[in-house]
Amino acid sequence: MKEVFITETNCITPLGFDVKSNTEAILRGDSGIQLHEDLSLMPMPFYASVINTEKLNRAFEKISTDKKYSRLEKMMILALEPIIKNSGIELNSKTAFILSTTKGNVTALKEDSEESFNNAHLDVLAKNVSDFFGFQTQPIVVSNACVSGILAVSVAKRLIQSELYDNAFVIAGDEVSEFVLSGFNAFQAMSDLPCKPYSKNRTGVSLGEATAAVLVSAAATNAKVKVIGDSSINDANHISGPSRTGEGLYRSIQNALKEAQIEVDKIDYISAHGTATPFNDEMEAIALNRLGLQNVPINSLKGFYGHTLGASGLLETVISIESANQNLLFESKGFDEIGVSETINVIDKNEERNIDYFLKTASGFGGCNTAVVFEKVKHELH
Repeated sequence: MKEVFITETNCITPLGFDVKSNTEAILRGDSGIQLHEDLSLMPMPFYASVINTEKLNRAFEKISTDKKYSRLEKMMILALEPIIKNSGIELNSKTAFILSTTKGNVTALKEDSEESFNNAHLDVLAKNVSDFFGFQTQPIVVSNACVSGILAVSVAKRLIQSELYDNAFVIAGDEVSEFVLSGFNAFQAMSDLPCKPYSKNRTGVSLGEATAAVLVSAAATNAKVKVIGDSSINDANHISGPSRTGEGLYRSIQNALKEAQIEVDKIDYISAHGTATPFNDEMEAIALNRLGLQNVPINSLKGFYGHTLGASGLLETVISIESANQNLLFESKGFDEIGVSETINVIDKNEERNIDYFLKTASGFGGCNTAVVFEKVKHELH
């Protein structure tokens, strides 16, 4: 099978508009989650991780003065632009463009017009971003609840291994909107304080917004990590509740490890989903114990970014790649006392640790689960 690598990464978040500023903020312990009072989004104050719109617009104006793009499109274009520029890759018939999102331009529906209704379609969002850069291939949309971002990496890997493409630019993004806030609030899933994944005193999810972008390639030049195993299994349990035994996640990880041809004891670090809801955190702990992964250092980055929906899996992969390449485990912000029935090794402070292999997992509404195994690429010094 053809080897597949991630060679370029970027992200746009409330903590910074590039990877370096984000990792520096994480090392300082900064969180993007703040208390917001915005009546256009929610009738009461809420905690969320939101990008400053003025800052976003200023950054976008440096690359385009076109006023036609939505806020989310600007976030996505800003994340992709430096990656495409740095790569020098021709956007020809062997270069795929994959866009992943949960809700896309759902804010367009606030205006009652045919044009707004059209703009809310995910294919229109993908085409707008694709056309900005001049991709020659038809955009591919991955929208599978909150596994979308990491699932897009799996899709890119398989497309390259099937030799349909040599390269795939992947973008993932979602924004904090009235629709998303009201949905999670209706589930009574939103925390009244910044979220605390895996903690005894957790009270639910904090929402966030971000975009992340990667270049997935068959070329090893400048590779950061190799994508060595992936799997996505649906547990078909409930529209919003995961399998109580973690079956879908268990099988996803099991399959990904099998394809990667490595044993459980080779995994040095797990970047988990960790939404801080009782069902999600408990399910993950059960699945990891069933696999014998309970002692592997694990974190959730939701305490820094909130739950960024379809962006989360890719954003957390981008940060995990930095973690591996710096041999640094980042703290699981907000964690205090273990609050799941099975033991897991939650990282409570930043620490140096050699990381050769890491696992990224995600789970989402509708019972979807995805697991991807990465191997750090060691470059020879000449």
